Amino acid sequence: MRRASIATRLFALQVVGVVVLALVAGAWQWTSARTDTERAAAARCTALATSIADNPFVLEALGTDDPSASLEPYALDLMRDTDTDFVTVMTPDRTRLTHPDPAEIGRPFIGTIAPALAGRSFTETYSGTLGPSVRAVVPVRGDDGEVVALVAAGVTVDSVSAALGQRLPLLVGGALATVALGALAAWLLSRHLRRVTRGLGAEELGRVSDHHEAVLHSVGEGLVLVDDQGRLTLANDHAALLLGLPSLVDDVAGRPVPVAELALPTSLAGLLTGGGEAQDEVHVADDRVLVVNQRVAAAPGARAGGGRVAVGRGAMGRGAVGGRGGAGRALGTVTTLRDHTELRQLTDELRTMSTLSAALRSQTHEFANRLHTIVALIELGRADEALRFASDELDLGQALADQVVAAVDEPVLAALLLGKSAQARERAVELELHVSPDFGSPRVPVRDLVTVLGNLVDNALDAAAPRWADADPGDGAAPPRAGAEVDLAANREPDHEPGKNAVHGAERSSSRPATVSVVLARPAPGVLRIAVSDSGPGLPEGRDVFERGVSTKPGGAEGRGIGLALVAQVARRAGGTVDARSTEHGTTITVDLPDDEEAVVRS
Repeated sequence: MRRASIATRLFALQVVGVVVLALVAGAWQWTSARTDTERAAAARCTALATSIADNPFVLEALGTDDPSASLEPYALDLMRDTDTDFVTVMTPDRTRLTHPDPAEIGRPFIGTIAPALAGRSFTETYSGTLGPSVRAVVPVRGDDGEVVALVAAGVTVDSVSAALGQRLPLLVGGALATVALGALAAWLLSRHLRRVTRGLGAEELGRVSDHHEAVLHSVGEGLVLVDDQGRLTLANDHAALLLGLPSLVDDVAGRPVPVAELALPTSLAGLLTGGGEAQDEVHVADDRVLVVNQRVAAAPGARAGGGRVAVGRGAMGRGAVGGRGGAGRALGTVTTLRDHTELRQLTDELRTMSTLSAALRSQTHEFANRLHTIVALIELGRADEALRFASDELDLGQALADQVVAAVDEPVLAALLLGKSAQARERAVELELHVSPDFGSPRVPVRDLVTVLGNLVDNALDAAAPRWADADPGDGAAPPRAGAEVDLAANREPDHEPGKNAVHGAERSSSRPATVSVVLARPAPGVLRIAVSDSGPGLPEGRDVFERGVSTKPGGAEGRGIGLALVAQVARRAGGTVDARSTEHGTTITVDLPDDEEAVVRS
């Protein structure tokens, strides 16, 4: 059996509380009103008794042989005029001289008179011949100041209750109005709570909260919630780790934090505050590559019927969320973050192997053609020429491989350069490699070297490669002859200096050969330099090429503008620097990486 919801429980509790408070307040008001009425009656009786005691007529009547004959009519008149139940004039020995009931005249007064005999006026509630009454007893003094008689004036308790009963409807009406207003307020509040809590009970909300916390902190992805005001309201531990913000979970626990106040990359901050949807977008945050998915969180009913929510970026907070089942207000966005760093590094290494594999397939095709040529020469009886042709080709290929392997001690780096050399020949680009003699075996992690060198060479080949492959075959265009050159001279390095981003140069002239130059050097102890130059058109003007998404190439299925962002990420993580400059002769990108034990630990 389902327990009552929080709203129902609170409504019942509030109604009971209002009723109890109304009863307590009514009882207090009744008691207070009764006390006030009795006090007012006592004051009225005291005033009446005092005026009688001070009247000279009473003192004169007391001096006659039959005081009752004069005082009784006088007392009855005063009772009628003042709505008093009794006025009794008595001698100091309690003998009544007046009374509403003539039969009581001459009999002793029932009540307290000692304070009056002592000369003090007082009031009391006492049960006499007429029942319980509120009375005042005042002394009558003679000319010498002695007490010669007493005057008692009072009203019965029944009269007091009758007067109080006139106020009862007002008290009851006020109590009922209080209960009604309290019940209405409780109903409105419970209605609001029922809408907010979805009609759930306290136990159910507790379970939902426990499950929410368990799921939030156990998922392997980063989870971020941003409201419709662009404020981050929820984040789990993994999101704080991926975004490089250790205190993020504690920060958002106290209050929503505007996304603009967080140290996030511009592209990622724009996505979070934009309010749009994203699917498998790649963003570079600090030293990580993140795959980001974002969906709009809508009010109940917005996704009814399974319709997909569609909201344009920038619509957060104002726009409605539409779906096949209706419309609802966008509450914000739910964003998931996946760490793609390791996978990206493995992808780069796989790309290197794929490049090498493609080069081997290409060489296999070339060797097949050359083998056919050698066979044909033998068939024609030109064995010497066939032998010379085969020897020349073998010497050329082996010399290139021997030079690269001899110059670079790291085998993975050597394999990468051999693959890029073959790729450059296929794309009609002349690849020049300049390795300083003291380059040796780097201590920088090989995955970082592959990421930096592979992305820089790929970008340089894309920039420098001629466009003849895209031309019409009938226009007479043909690929120029290209090759690869390895220079091991210590003093032979291209004329390049690290510089800041500059304006891009003009389009590369078709008469200028397509070249890419790679420099591996050590400009200072403990510093490893990788510089890649190309003869391409240059960098885009006025933009940071190391920001994610910045590219001069058309977008593909996997997007563009990631390679140089990864290069900058590796440099930052290792504590190095990266610079780029463009001239009319092309672009040079220089990366300096620390090559010591601390750099290895940081990487």
